[in-house]
Amino acid sequence: MSFIPRWSLSVMEDNKPWALISEVGEQGYLEEVTDIMKQHFKIICHKEFLQNPQLHGPKIQAMFVWNACPSAEPSLLSSLPSLKVVANGGVGIDHLDVPYITSLGVKVTNTPGVVSDATADLAMGLLLASARKIVEGHQIAVDPKTTHIPESLMGIEVTGSTLGIIGMGHIGCRIAQRGKGFDMKILYHNRTRRSVEDEQAVGARFCENMDDLLRDSDFVMLAVNLSPETKGLISHRELALMKPTATLVNISRGLVVDQDALVEALKSGTIRAAALDVTHPEPLPRQQMTVHLHQSPCPCPCPRPKPRPIPHSPDLLTPLMICHSAHPEDLHVILQREVLSQLCLSISAVS
Repeated sequence: MSFIPRWSLSVMEDNKPWALISEVGEQGYLEEVTDIMKQHFKIICHKEFLQNPQLHGPKIQAMFVWNACPSAEPSLLSSLPSLKVVANGGVGIDHLDVPYITSLGVKVTNTPGVVSDATADLAMGLLLASARKIVEGHQIAVDPKTTHIPESLMGIEVTGSTLGIIGMGHIGCRIAQRGKGFDMKILYHNRTRRSVEDEQAVGARFCENMDDLLRDSDFVMLAVNLSPETKGLISHRELALMKPTATLVNISRGLVVDQDALVEALKSGTIRAAALDVTHPEPLPRQQMTVHLHQSPCPCPCPRPKPRPIPHSPDLLTPLMICHSAHPEDLHVILQREVLSQLCLSISAVS
């Protein structure tokens, strides 16, 4: 679907409005998806912009933010006098000072819903990787010194366990759907209770008090937006309420968890494990990795058990070897296309 922003109708077709982006490449927008932006904008990368901001600044009317880059700081925004919209690729806008941006007469858009399923898939992947020690199994499988497979690599049961979801929004509901597929008991805590229909669809039970959810859950899943209310939501007290066999899974924002408290809880055995899609900062400085964390793709802190001989039994778990080959329709390509398509539509809607 194509469009022409209303604020660019006076611009000749061969003189498209300018848009500032982070970069094209592995750390920014993939070359394969930039055609979506180029249909509607003349794009300029941040590095090129910085070479002559006085020349390029007045031409830029849109800024695409991907993975918080380019950073919408006052120093940059002040050099963009013609800016009309800041378009954020993703749902969370906690990295944007929205009141300040809008005070400049600039509108802010995002892409709610585009990555909900992908995020929910990753959440369950982290949960399963931690529970069934998939990362450890892979590491042992590819270790040239491996001669025995520890039976303890079976991990813990997921089916029939209790999943507590903190933040039952768009993504939280998708996670609950996947949890139901594993016959998990679903608890949730949210600012507002979901409808009876929503609860019945996934068999979820509302916990008005988050402490009750923490005490009763085998897996605690964080799916909240970062806000002043949720910063440090999980700290020493909350971790102490969890079962010693419980796992914390965080797919929200790193600052939602007090990382020092989490490290202490893992060291002391207060909780069994943590599976993290997010940290603060990202990535963590290597010197801060004070707990033996296995990272591929999530930290799942579990001590490696002593090897023991492998009985010849088909019932025992054998390690999973994880191998990937590049594919043009990998999820990161698909998602960037979907996000950029929605961002372009959102720019048209707010202009």
